[in-house]
Amino acid sequence: MKTIDKIYINGEFVSPKGTEYFNLISPTTNEKLGEVILGNTEDTQNAIDAAKTAFKTFSKTTASERIQYLENIKIEIEKRKSEFIDIVVEEYGGTFQFASNSFTYMQKSFDSAINLLKNYEFTKTMGESEVQMAPIGVVGIIIPWNSSNGFICSKLSTAIAAGCTVVIKPSEMSAQQTQLITECLHEAKLPKGVFNIVNGLGEVVGNEISRNPDIAKISFTGSTSVGKIIAKEAVNTMKRVTLELGGKSPNIILDDADFSKAIPLAVIAAYMNSGQACIAGTRLLIPESKLEETKLIIKEVISNTIVGDPKNPNTAVGPMVSEKQFNRVQDYIQIGINEGAEILTGGLGKPEGLEKGNFVKPTVFIHVNNKMRIAQEEIFGPVLSIITYKTEEDAIEIANDTNYGLQAYISSSDPKRAQRVASQINAGRVQINGISHDPMAPFGGFKQSGIGREFGILGLEAYLEPRALIQQK
Repeated sequence: MKTIDKIYINGEFVSPKGTEYFNLISPTTNEKLGEVILGNTEDTQNAIDAAKTAFKTFSKTTASERIQYLENIKIEIEKRKSEFIDIVVEEYGGTFQFASNSFTYMQKSFDSAINLLKNYEFTKTMGESEVQMAPIGVVGIIIPWNSSNGFICSKLSTAIAAGCTVVIKPSEMSAQQTQLITECLHEAKLPKGVFNIVNGLGEVVGNEISRNPDIAKISFTGSTSVGKIIAKEAVNTMKRVTLELGGKSPNIILDDADFSKAIPLAVIAAYMNSGQACIAGTRLLIPESKLEETKLIIKEVISNTIVGDPKNPNTAVGPMVSEKQFNRVQDYIQIGINEGAEILTGGLGKPEGLEKGNFVKPTVFIHVNNKMRIAQEEIFGPVLSIITYKTEEDAIEIANDTNYGLQAYISSSDPKRAQRVASQINAGRVQINGISHDPMAPFGGFKQSGIGREFGILGLEAYLEPRALIQQK
């Protein structure tokens, strides 16, 4: 059993001032894996002070210097690839498939940041003025547990590219994953204070980041409810915010699609990361005439979907991250039953033989209407709602009838038709006939799925402030 008793401030592993312990529990067995000492407000203030001091010099570094730092980090992470995959499986309960893909995305974050630095002009001419894109200052990074190191890498790489320094508050539930990435960042030999990491609770460390006047910007990924709290606090000191929040992504299968391909893809979209994904396609919209065909394919696909030990390379759905999350998903399944939806597969309880862990039966509801809570609220587990539509226009209306707008999916045999429908969906990203990630394209949400964008030029510029120099002639 491992005890994590250090945080990282000003280039050193230091003992936190906080004294509270948090237990790390295996989602697969519910046995204790270790514990972490949580940082407190004073620790957070010390981290912010270190980042503020480091910003004075780091903000003046050249693009080539920042590229070298990013390359150094990537090299150190690559050395410990197997450890990164193993710890996601053990601590988070992520499947081997998810953990492997997550590692690839981590590395691509640094590739895309390096690409941006090679091509981005930090000084522009607008009108008759020189406009300097200046690093914004100290950035507070607050991230969730469902892809902890992935979020650290994507946000940190952008901050470094911009010339910002950071204070990171990861989820306390991801402490072992955080320890590993921190060791790699330390070995990359960045200047002291460029990155600082404080394990701690949101209501302690997160609150201090949100209200501290020396934090210029917050980049947060997590629930919409917490995002609103952060935004309200941030406005008191006019912090810039990038908020990537919840989702209830529609997946529209048009009537001309090949359902033998589109439906299995829809199941993958719904159950990615065991359903614990803000971009999961949890509302499946199909033509009324295709319901029976869809039911047959769904049953076959689910029967071949392996639920269980996340170490198994063939496992598609692992455990929920915690008992609390398991109970949340069970509550929503019961809500769906109470609302009158019909369970096609899955349902309440744990799969046979998996009673020790936080395993949920992959569940599919039919006869769902878009006003039901299971169609409107983010469940964050392997629960899919099938909603039928009459016309293409009807499908678009249902898809957009949500408080969220993070991602959507479209399947059609006609690329032009798919593009036309995709262009009418209120979502930050729309996946057409597949699932992929473009690290140079912006990512973020419409409506209550967030504010601002990450990745690519738009993501970089969220860490920069334009300064116009207007010289009289």
